[in-house]
Amino acid sequence: MAAQVVRLAPVRKPAAPEPLTADQRYWKAFSSQQLLPAPNSSPITHVSTNSTPILASQFQSSSLAAPTSYIAVTTGPRLQLISPQTLKPLRTIARTSSPFHSATVRRDGRIILAGSESGTIQAFDTTSRAILKTWNEHKQAVWVTQWHPRDLTSCMSASDDATVRLWDLPSETSTWTGFGHTDYVRTGAFIGGTNLVATGSYDQSIRLWDARIGSSESSSRAVMHFALSSPVEAVLPLPGGTTLVGAAGPSLAVLDLVAARPLHLLQNHQKTITSLTLASQGSRVLTGGLDGHVKVFDTASWTVVAGFKYPSPVLSLCMTGAGEAKDDRHLCVGLQSGLLSIRSRLSPTAKAAAAAREAALSALAGGDSETFDKITKKANKKKRKLKEGAGWEMRIRGKTYKGEGADIIIAPGHRAKHTKLAAWEHSMRQGTYARALDEVLATRDTSAILTVLQALTHRSAIRTSLQGRNTVTLTPLMRFLLKNLDQPMHVQLLTDVAGQVLDIYGEHLGKNEEFDQMVESLHNVVRRGCEVAQMCYSSVGMMELLQAGAG
Repeated sequence: MAAQVVRLAPVRKPAAPEPLTADQRYWKAFSSQQLLPAPNSSPITHVSTNSTPILASQFQSSSLAAPTSYIAVTTGPRLQLISPQTLKPLRTIARTSSPFHSATVRRDGRIILAGSESGTIQAFDTTSRAILKTWNEHKQAVWVTQWHPRDLTSCMSASDDATVRLWDLPSETSTWTGFGHTDYVRTGAFIGGTNLVATGSYDQSIRLWDARIGSSESSSRAVMHFALSSPVEAVLPLPGGTTLVGAAGPSLAVLDLVAARPLHLLQNHQKTITSLTLASQGSRVLTGGLDGHVKVFDTASWTVVAGFKYPSPVLSLCMTGAGEAKDDRHLCVGLQSGLLSIRSRLSPTAKAAAAAREAALSALAGGDSETFDKITKKANKKKRKLKEGAGWEMRIRGKTYKGEGADIIIAPGHRAKHTKLAAWEHSMRQGTYARALDEVLATRDTSAILTVLQALTHRSAIRTSLQGRNTVTLTPLMRFLLKNLDQPMHVQLLTDVAGQVLDIYGEHLGKNEEFDQMVESLHNVVRRGCEVAQMCYSSVGMMELLQAGAG
């Protein structure tokens, strides 16, 4: 069977750097990265926080005091609590020899819930590290533990024993059990503030459970079921409770819970997606995969708007919030190599204050007292406005950016439209190289001419296309060489073509005045190029002498 004939790839100039989009500028602000090694060099299997940028205020009670914020990190048999303010470890819990798999801090910051390889679930006091509760109903490893968004005493768990359980902190046993998965259950989450629970399993399915249904093995079945093509590693409900995102292998599935149907299947990762988290008040979804990439998706268009690359597979990630609006502050990424990467972003207010301080210090160091007084007066005025409750805000750019097409997925069976070929492309396919060269020179399209010359060189047909010409048919090529021979990006190709012309028609020098003038002009262009190159080499030599003298 003959191979399909494809069009020649056009020769293009090196692309200039594209301007950054609003989203790229926003995520580029997460620049100051800290790498915290695990105390036992074990992989960072789970990272979570009780200070999330996901409209958590709707679940907060006004009667509660301001909660203490933590970043909970599980690595082997150790559980670390890190301060989001100082990014320093506060406490380490190592009350078991079995590796921890998940840990979530209650929203008030007082209790942390953790599952382990042995199947044991433990609740620890975050201040004293005392064990407050232990449950042993799961028969295999517990990979998911999560507090209820509204109820301070309710939580859920999912295990490799293929069950999903709900717990009440004062009770000694589970209050509800879900049956239906046929393989390991590795992920789960509450849907909003309801008793609906979504879980993902290695049986290649995502199931939705209603805890109001009885907990017997015959009646406690999923109320909704989505079949996927790969084991499910992570699920994430979006704000509003009507959309669910699931990671199945390298694919990201967007599911509509109201219509009970899939909306999108995104394939932007090369390897398995291991973790999901929300950012930008729920308008962005972050995915981390074994390919070492963290990608940022816009939930309006579901396109990739930004990304990060890490030197090791990503096993876990979360975004911490700060302030009353829960703005994005720290991007925490757990790596297979045992490193916890924390990228921090200054809030607009702090960023403006830092720039003002730097400008004031520069003015003071330069002796410009007038500028220093002006900057100080402006800063004090802003402070007075804040104290008086004037309420000024700085809007974060890029939060409502709709994104751009970053990845195109061609569905099976898609048939591309046939593009009309140019005359010179037909001639190239037919092997009439001289006619193809004449036709492309007539277009005066520099990119097309370079494409043809490069293709003729690769096919060893450049000499065939140049032979048998007269002054009229040779003039367009000579003019093109004179115009573009001094371009550094094409000098090697055009020098080879010029050499072939002189080799073929050198014996005719002195017989045609017009041809002699073109050859003389070509000589002048080459001579000027050699002189420029010689000056550049001389400058490099002088710079090396100066550097050697300075050293």
